[in-house]
Amino acid sequence: MEGEANGTLRSSCGSREPPYAEELLRSLDLPGRFLFATLTLMTVIAILVFIEEAVYIYRKIPSSKRSIIIWINAAAPVISTTSCIGMWIPRSAMFTDFTAGIFFAIVIHKFLMMMIKECGGQKVLLRRFENGHFTISTGPCCCCCPCLPRVPITRKTLFWLQLSTFQFAVFRPVLVFLSIVLWTNDNYILYNLSPKGPALWISCIVGALTLFALWAVGIMFRKVRILLKCKNIIPKFALYQFIVILNQLQITIINMLATQKIIPCAPPLSSTVRGSYIAHQLLIMEMFLITVISRVVYRRKYHDLEPPEGVAEEPRDKKQTPKITLNGAVVEDGLPKV
Repeated sequence: MEGEANGTLRSSCGSREPPYAEELLRSLDLPGRFLFATLTLMTVIAILVFIEEAVYIYRKIPSSKRSIIIWINAAAPVISTTSCIGMWIPRSAMFTDFTAGIFFAIVIHKFLMMMIKECGGQKVLLRRFENGHFTISTGPCCCCCPCLPRVPITRKTLFWLQLSTFQFAVFRPVLVFLSIVLWTNDNYILYNLSPKGPALWISCIVGALTLFALWAVGIMFRKVRILLKCKNIIPKFALYQFIVILNQLQITIINMLATQKIIPCAPPLSSTVRGSYIAHQLLIMEMFLITVISRVVYRRKYHDLEPPEGVAEEPRDKKQTPKITLNGAVVEDGLPKV
């Protein structure tokens, strides 16, 4: 009897296939069920907080910035939602991680565009830094290369920065589609990182594209952080960096530990599946906190920057101020004018 139990344990630990949702739920004890309920509740609260924040942004923010800020604020709730689905249905983990990766690739591009918009738009930014230079010896690519020359800020260099983030938003979905096609033919195995398998090479390409995209954002932030300090750009960039570290680096480290069997198996979860399982649970808690903090940071009202002489900012919404006639006086913005 003991031999059969040990055989079952070894087969569960040796299997790379994630369990079905019903099998996982049956294996949970009372603390495990309580943890599942708590994490699910945190995900629901994060979604509700984001919906409330999106309504506020839609009503209060000019249309030129509205969609960009909503996209950026949606990063944490979307990652939390995909992680919650991956936690409940372990066999969907690959697809939920792909979805979160695609969404965050778009958010990286949106964050760069937000910094440009906060400076008044591309035309105004070029005017503000007419004789300025970009410092390209910054992370994550060239932080150890202070000898690199500074690049003049021109329309061409600004285009290359935008292209660096845009390429990631385009090629990440393409690589995900390629991975799914290879997976249907049993060629792509998520945790098989041998040089003969495509998973390693696709992961390397994604890593290189990610570094170039993050490098472009870092170059822009280093230039505008003082100018946009009044816009609270440093806390916003810190939240963005936290999402990058938690969604990319943390998952990579946990998967490496699981692949090397440092994270032990816990039937019905093998080591690699349990690593993904733990990563999803951590992400739910972390993204919940980031969602709440983002609501505080992005909800504040900031004054627009004064445009440089001779250049007007990009057009914004022209909202007509409501006027009410009260006892023969015109009330505008709540102040009576005779």
